[in-house]
Amino acid sequence: MKVLILGAGKMGSFFIDLLSFDHEVGVFEKDPKRLRFTYNCQRFTDLEEVRAFKPELCINAVTVKYTISAFNEVIPYLPQECILSDIASVKTGLHEYYKGTGRRFVSTHPMFGPTFANLNQLSEENAIIINEGDYMGRCFFKDLYSKLGLNIYEYSFEEHDKTVAYSLSIPFVSTFVFSAVMKHQDAPGTTFKRHLRIAKGVLNEDDYLLQEVLFNPYTHDQVDQIRRELKDLLAIIDNKDAAGMKAYLTKIRSNVKRDVEALK
Repeated sequence: MKVLILGAGKMGSFFIDLLSFDHEVGVFEKDPKRLRFTYNCQRFTDLEEVRAFKPELCINAVTVKYTISAFNEVIPYLPQECILSDIASVKTGLHEYYKGTGRRFVSTHPMFGPTFANLNQLSEENAIIINEGDYMGRCFFKDLYSKLGLNIYEYSFEEHDKTVAYSLSIPFVSTFVFSAVMKHQDAPGTTFKRHLRIAKGVLNEDDYLLQEVLFNPYTHDQVDQIRRELKDLLAIIDNKDAAGMKAYLTKIRSNVKRDVEALK
C-alpha cells in the first residue's frame, strides 16, 4: 500500500520506520531538517510531490494542535479514494470534521509515546481503534497494532474521549499539583525522585496537547473527584484519625490491586 505520513516528528518517524519495509511510504514535512534522519521512504517538502505519489492512506502525525489544518492543506492533493487517518490523543471535533470531508477515514490512538514507552517492546501498551471509521482502514491498523503486540480496544469517538479523560487527565492533574507545590530537595527520597522523573516527562509534552486533554468535556468530573478525595484525606490528617487512615489505605490498596490485576 502507498502510505503518506504527515509530519516527521517522534511519532511520525516511528510510523515511517514501522511501515517502510512492508509498504511504499512517503513523508511530507515542511521542515527539511526533520527529514535528515528518515530512511527507506520518499521525502516530500512540496505538496505537488504528494499529488504525484498518489497515496492510498494518509496518516496525520503532526502535533494535535495542527491535525485539522494539516488535513485541510493536504486533502486537495490526495486522490478521492485515499483514506484519511489520525493518531491524535485528543479527538475533539474530528468526527464532525471527517463527516464534513465526505471521505473515508480511520481514527486510532496509540496509547503510548516516546517519552515513557519502550518503542521496541510494546506488549504492555494499548491502542484504541475508533469503530466508526472505514472498515478496511480499521483492518489495516488492527493488523499493524497486532503485529506490535499491542492490546487493542475498539471504542466510539465518545467512548474514546471518556477513556482519555480518565487515563490522561488524572495523572496529568496529579503531576501538575505535585509540580506546583514541590521545592528543591538536597537529599530527595526515592519516591520523590520517581515523581520528579514523571513530572519532567509529562511537562515535556506539547502545551496544546496538555490543554486539550484538560479541556476535554469529560475531564471536569475526574478532576472534581480528585478534589473530593483530597478533602477527605485532609480531614483524616487534621483529625489524626488512625482508623480513618487505615480504612483509606485499605481502599486505595484495593483500587491499585484491582487495576494491576486487570492489566496482567
